[in-house]
Amino acid sequence: MLSMLTDHYLWLLFGYLLGSVSSAIIACHLAGLPDPRTQGSGNPGATNVLRVGGKKIAALTLAGDMLKGVIPVLLAKWYGADLDLQISIGLCTFLGHLYPIFFRFKGGKGVATAIGVLVTAAWPVGLGTVATWLFVAKGMRISSLAALIAFLLTPFYAWWWQPDQGYFLTLVTLMSILLFWRHRSNIRKLLAGTEA
Repeated sequence: MLSMLTDHYLWLLFGYLLGSVSSAIIACHLAGLPDPRTQGSGNPGATNVLRVGGKKIAALTLAGDMLKGVIPVLLAKWYGADLDLQISIGLCTFLGHLYPIFFRFKGGKGVATAIGVLVTAAWPVGLGTVATWLFVAKGMRISSLAALIAFLLTPFYAWWWQPDQGYFLTLVTLMSILLFWRHRSNIRKLLAGTEA
């Protein structure tokens, strides 16, 4: 029992530490660009990197952030972890992205990492979130609004496709709440009509 608990804590720690690796900062550094936290919106995420460095570096950042969500959950799944442990690891990875220990706890907003977690842990939920984001982004042309609407609906997707998984639903809902919290400045701009 103790060994099993130790394994679980190690998985959670692994997820958090991997989440704490900033794809945006690394990609910008490799491309000879300034730290994205000092440019544009100051957010180390793909949207701000797009402003700072263009499409290629932004795509690299987006892929890196998504893979941070995919890798620990996928490894845990191969290890034989159940859905509860998978989503727990995913939440820790997401928290690492939001509050990275390697970058003074100043991280991104978590959209791509959360999507990576969801697609890997429960692909119908993840694909529902991605489809919603794409639909809203295409129609409204505002990335933050697309993310907010997608994650407003994500707990409903979790409830629909995983109806007997209360713990999964709870953690997915917590991720959505945290994502809204991290987007609070975007929400203010959206209400004021000044969001880019």
